Amino acid sequence: TITRLGQGVDQRRTLAPDALDRTLRTIADYAATCGELGVQKLRVTGTSAVRDAHNREEFFDGVRKLTGTEAELLSGEEEAQATFLGTLSDLSEDGPVMVVDIGGGSTEFIVGQQVPERLVSLNFGCVRMHEKHLHSDPPTGSEIDALRDEVMGQLIEARKDLNMPPGARIIGVAGTATQLATLKSGLPVYDPDVTHHLVLSHGDVRLLAKRLKSLTYLQRKEIPALEPGRADVIVAGAEILLCVLEAFDAAEILVSEKDILDGLVIQLLDD
Repeated sequence: TITRLGQGVDQRRTLAPDALDRTLRTIADYAATCGELGVQKLRVTGTSAVRDAHNREEFFDGVRKLTGTEAELLSGEEEAQATFLGTLSDLSEDGPVMVVDIGGGSTEFIVGQQVPERLVSLNFGCVRMHEKHLHSDPPTGSEIDALRDEVMGQLIEARKDLNMPPGARIIGVAGTATQLATLKSGLPVYDPDVTHHLVLSHGDVRLLAKRLKSLTYLQRKEIPALEPGRADVIVAGAEILLCVLEAFDAAEILVSEKDILDGLVIQLLDD
C-alpha cells in the first residue's frame, strides 16, 4: 500500500498530518490482519521520511498506541543491509553485485559478494525529487535537467565510496524498478511472477523515461499497468534509475521483487 508518508518532508521537515494518518491507518489494518493470522511478533520500521522529520515521535507514538509495538528507526546503512539481505535471499549470484533501492526520500546502494561490503544512502528518492523539481505537467526539459543534475552530482561522489567491481551485476528493487518492469512487460496489470528477475536494458529505461515524462499526470493515470499511486512520482523514479545506469556505465539492471521487506523478516527470524 502506498501511503506517501514522505509527502512534503523535503520542504517542511515534518510528517504531514494527512500522510501520517494514512500511514497509521494502514499499519493498524496490517496489524489487525496479523492478529487474525496468529502472528506472534510484529516489526514496524521507519526509513527516510521518518529519519528526516522533526515530528517523528508522532509516528512512533501512533504505532505504539495502535499496535503495542515499538517501531524502529532504521539508519540509511541499516536500511541498505536489510535490502541486500532480502534481495539475495533467492538469487544464486556468486559474483559481485550492486543492489539499488530507489525509495521515496532516499536511494540506497549496496555493493558486495554474498554479504554487504560497502553501503551508501543518498538523499534523493522519487517523491523527494518529484516535489523538489517537477512542478509542471508534464514536466519541462529544464525541470528534468535540474533533477538529473542533482542526482548525477550525488552519484558521481558516491562512485568513489562504492568502488563497484568491474562486471558487477546491478539489481534494482522496490516500486520504481518493478513498475518500469511491468511497463516493459506489456502486461495490463502488475504481476510479480513476471517482473521478478526481468532484465531492463539501458535502452528500455531510456525509452520508458522518455515516454512517461511526455505525458500529463492524468494521461499516466490512464496507463492500465501503472499503479495510480505512482502516476505522479514515476517520472522522477525513471529519471533516477536512468541516471544510475549512466553514472555506472551499466548496460542493464536485473529487477527483483525481493527487497527490504524480505530482509526485515529474515532478520526477525534470525533473532
